[in-house]
Amino acid sequence: MPLSNARSLLFVPATSPHLLAKAAQRGADALIIDLEDAVPLERKSEARRMARQAIEQLAAQAPVLVRVNAPLDLLRADIEALPLTLLQGILLPKVESASQVLELAGLLATRQGPNAKPIPIASLIETALGVVRAESIATAHPSVCALGFGAEDYAAEMGVQPQPQSLLWAAQAVTTCARAFRLACWGLPGSVAEIEDMASFAEGVNLARSIGFSGTVCVHPRQVAVANAGFGPAEQELAWARKVLAADEKARAQGLGAVTLDGRMIDRPIVERARRWLHP
Repeated sequence: MPLSNARSLLFVPATSPHLLAKAAQRGADALIIDLEDAVPLERKSEARRMARQAIEQLAAQAPVLVRVNAPLDLLRADIEALPLTLLQGILLPKVESASQVLELAGLLATRQGPNAKPIPIASLIETALGVVRAESIATAHPSVCALGFGAEDYAAEMGVQPQPQSLLWAAQAVTTCARAFRLACWGLPGSVAEIEDMASFAEGVNLARSIGFSGTVCVHPRQVAVANAGFGPAEQELAWARKVLAADEKARAQGLGAVTLDGRMIDRPIVERARRWLHP
């Protein structure tokens, strides 16, 4: 599955062999091997060795990304240690400027060589400065394929609870920027840490989809099915989309640019939305 269509991206700590062993069986559209927050500083070197082994095992089973570390010295060491040819993308955390994206792109280019296919970069925006600079981050380099919104870190910096009323403006700023530049956008306008109350998590997913997120990271396997269902069109929506395309085809055959369906005017934007649901 292309990263642009990913609904669920499951975090797996590089230092947890028991979680890595079953990671590809959880149903996530992609896996994120984590070298950052889930790994203490004193275990970074060990985590890089374990991440390499995990990627080699998992890459044939699912798309694999790695969340690297933001500080430049750690980032260099991460990139040097990774089997880049097996990765579908790099998740760069705590991005606050275009220069961070360019630094990563430069490290990847040096490691890969001039003729290699560039590795997609997903920029994770987690601070107020990152939010107000979202446009420059999104357009920093052609390799940028997605923006992410880190609700927990953003809320902590703002001194607020990670709940929708505190996060909606920032979340929508990130999703609007991502959509403006045809990028995927991953995250929730609320906490991603809920791993018990799946009804509450589903509400967050539904709200996220309604404001433009295309998927979300997951921190626990039980979140995966909820994310997949919430970010994918329901059967009722697919049935509606098929009716819209059939009505549009009939209208075009009659030389019409718009048509009514079930009491609603159907024109180009609605047809395009229906087409994306049926042909993601």
